[in-house]
Amino acid sequence: MGTKPPLLLIVGPTAVGKTEIAIQLAEHLQGEIISADSRLFYRGMDIGTAKPSREQQAHVPHHLIDIADPDEILSLAVFQQKAREAIANVHTRKKLPLLVGGTGQYIRAVTEGWTPPKVLPNDRLREELERLKEERGIGWLYAGLIQMDSVAAKNIDPRNFRRTIRALEVIMTTGKKFSEQRGQADSPYQLITIGLTRPRIELYARVDARIESMFANGFLEEVKGLLEKGYSPALPTMSAIGYRECVAVLEGKMEVETAKQLIGRATRVFVRRQANWFKESDPTISWFRVEEGVIKKMEAFIRQTLSAHANAYRWSNK
Repeated sequence: MGTKPPLLLIVGPTAVGKTEIAIQLAEHLQGEIISADSRLFYRGMDIGTAKPSREQQAHVPHHLIDIADPDEILSLAVFQQKAREAIANVHTRKKLPLLVGGTGQYIRAVTEGWTPPKVLPNDRLREELERLKEERGIGWLYAGLIQMDSVAAKNIDPRNFRRTIRALEVIMTTGKKFSEQRGQADSPYQLITIGLTRPRIELYARVDARIESMFANGFLEEVKGLLEKGYSPALPTMSAIGYRECVAVLEGKMEVETAKQLIGRATRVFVRRQANWFKESDPTISWFRVEEGVIKKMEAFIRQTLSAHANAYRWSNK
């Protein structure tokens, strides 16, 4: 297994059950959870992001949750640094770090040593792209990205105008494809990757149930509170699935039921995009179907795989 420190990854689509399973595994294995879900970074955005509750976070230590305000932009490079610092701190306590999330780019940045393209912001070009976004819409910009770099576009949510604009900025500044400018190094960790899966029909049913629960638990009130605090609906964070629709409801431009339908549709598209990052054919991922008894199976698999670290990590002796 070598001398690299261990890192357990828990990946899978939205609503598959990553949060609950990660907490149980962390409890059993003396672990701590590092969030790799970019939506969980922001304070005050709790219901619409399905953020682990205070009770859930009290079971095991969680890191990189509520580390920025909604009007702050946490870049991939900053996340990479913070995540690696958190993982190192967990290792110093002889605990097992669990990197958990469905944001593939953020996970790969940590585990595969990605280095984002070193292209300084071009303010004039960025302003022009922002103007075009306002005049012609993000869909028009995204279509341009598809033409210039289909690989990059495939891994960017069409709704994420900040990343779309950044990719276009890098391409236009360097004359090279954004997807070909990402540096990569060997992983600094001994990785064990657990993929969670459910039948697609079951997953979509859980998505719909989650959306109903969000609205029942005050999603609209959460968004209203953010707007009242002065956070602009034009912020990149407010373009996250669900938040833009809630703004439209609060402004009287959309009915609640229509919003739910659109959120469900966007989430299902996102689930399919997540599958591009974590494929069931990937030999480096050990897939487990979420069902009764799966925690014991996963725990046994993890202990066996990481047994080479038995003398170094406290979790192995429990």
